[in-house]
Amino acid sequence: MTLPSALPSAEALFEHMADAVYLIDPTTSAIVWGNRAAWAMLGLSREDVLDHSVLSLQLDVTGMPQWSEIVAAIRGQACFTFVGRHRHREGHEVHVEVNTTHFSLDGREYLLSVARDVRRRMALEKEMQSRENQLWFALNEAADGLWDWEVAAGRLFFSPQLKRMLGYSPDEMEGVLATWSDALHPDDRQRVLGVLQEHLDGKRVRYEAEYRLRNRNGRYLWVHDRGRVCERDSLGAPTRAVGMVQDITARKELEFQLQQLASSDTLTGLPNRRQGERFLEAELELCRRLGLPLGLCFFDVDHFKRVNDSFGHLVGDAVLKQVAGQAQSSIRRSDLVCRWGGEEFVIIAPNSNRAQLLQVAEKVRQAVVGMPCTPAVTVSLGVAAFPEDGDDVEALLGVADGALYRAKTGGRNRAE
Repeated sequence: MTLPSALPSAEALFEHMADAVYLIDPTTSAIVWGNRAAWAMLGLSREDVLDHSVLSLQLDVTGMPQWSEIVAAIRGQACFTFVGRHRHREGHEVHVEVNTTHFSLDGREYLLSVARDVRRRMALEKEMQSRENQLWFALNEAADGLWDWEVAAGRLFFSPQLKRMLGYSPDEMEGVLATWSDALHPDDRQRVLGVLQEHLDGKRVRYEAEYRLRNRNGRYLWVHDRGRVCERDSLGAPTRAVGMVQDITARKELEFQLQQLASSDTLTGLPNRRQGERFLEAELELCRRLGLPLGLCFFDVDHFKRVNDSFGHLVGDAVLKQVAGQAQSSIRRSDLVCRWGGEEFVIIAPNSNRAQLLQVAEKVRQAVVGMPCTPAVTVSLGVAAFPEDGDDVEALLGVADGALYRAKTGGRNRAE
């Protein structure tokens, strides 16, 4: 790069600086020279500035004793920084940041101060702080709680709303990570901590998880927690993360209720046909893979139409609920009984052969016969077994249905 043959003089450069430059006598605090910005910043002329001293312009330096202390500090540093206020001619204050160096020339000591007007910067900082406060307020109102984690320092701030959600007072909940992690449900802890660590490691754009969190009374609340690392050090390690927590317990309970309705029979409380089909397909595949037997039993209430016609549908519903209860209490915990439709029920018994399932069918039949209800009812049952009666769901259901038909035509109240 080739420099111009004639460069501007130092005085010309100073005149075009945006910051004010003052040459000061350290002994008297008098201003002996200043550039154009020096007097323009204060609304003065060049002559006015040279008639002043630091003591008459700087509102935060009062008297020679303080000035002497400042000069001593300036001499002890390569560059001394002072934040203060200059007096404008019109009476208002000009906030400045002053960087001062010292040097000697021709046996005389000088101070060279560069003053920058920081009013705009301070206004922006104040606005940013105000906006941050407003943002935190808005987030706090929108969420049930906020958290602010100083990762490197190990400090974790819980907002008062978050503490209140968990049943604690503002002075409780120690601000450390263990306060939160120890309250995670054991079934959720590993998953949630894993998601958080993946975000800290930069493998996830954000941290977000739904999990159960223990409150002060030992009850678990469902929460939706999301946050993000907002500061990292020069090596990329996270130093600060912030987030918000929403109590979603009511929503989760509603979801569970809807799931229950989707897979359960509303009258008997048993799994419905859809759930039964899913269970049968999954267990049949497992038994096929492991080489285990599986039993399937179709049964229904004998002459159920007569019950409804003679006693009404309310009595008929009561009979179905009692039959369902007797069947449920007659099977193993690994088995499943579901309401297939109307007065029809199905028992699915993994790892049970035909002989074993016939014993279960007989147990159900006897339990129904012994029910203390009016009218007295009986059931007919048909049994099928994997693998001898078929290798798929449709085949097994067909065999069991055929066996049920034979039980009915053979006199009812029996298992085939």
